[in-house]
Amino acid sequence: MDGLRWLLLLFGLIVIAGVYFYSRRERPQKENNDAPVNDQERLEPSLDREPATDNFDDVAMSGDPAIVADTEDEPEPVERKQKIVTLRIVARKQATFAGDDLALSLRGIGMRHGKFGIYHRHDGNDESKIIFSVASLVEPGSFDLTNLKAQEIPGISLFMILPGPMDGAEAFDLMMIAARALSQSLNGDLLDESGSTLSIQRERYMREEIVQFQTSNLVS
Repeated sequence: MDGLRWLLLLFGLIVIAGVYFYSRRERPQKENNDAPVNDQERLEPSLDREPATDNFDDVAMSGDPAIVADTEDEPEPVERKQKIVTLRIVARKQATFAGDDLALSLRGIGMRHGKFGIYHRHDGNDESKIIFSVASLVEPGSFDLTNLKAQEIPGISLFMILPGPMDGAEAFDLMMIAARALSQSLNGDLLDESGSTLSIQRERYMREEIVQFQTSNLVS
């Protein structure tokens, strides 16, 4: 009996040892089988599979400075400042200009009736490039071409808006030439924007203001 008991005990130890080593050998294999498979390794080549497309949002969130910079909103353009330069020509002794005579004088210096019903001096034949304009001092400032003979106009306003299609100082010189020609042909008084007689000193000061405006506008 004692011999049989020792034999069974030895056999049990052998079985326990075999189970232990078997379980140790199977565990690494199971871990390897359970490990996640790389996406690139999982994909099987197929003629039916559509090519992968780039996800722009994912790329933008990746932190690449170059990509992120491209996806950011571009800064809004800075609005440029504007300057309006004005002259006046008024009839002497509180008289008025006849509408048809005024229209002839305006056309004689190259002014053309156009946008807003007023006269414009264009840069060449491009009507979108207005150097300066002439409006009536009678509201709303437009000229009614269908009833010119009946119109009595006490004065006109010459004005330019900067920046314009050409250099501001050159545009001002052209407007001054036109203003002098009109004041002579209409026998009117040439005034500045405040209604004072336009002196040579005031003309030079206005021109200097234009040059300074252009310089500051370029810097800003």
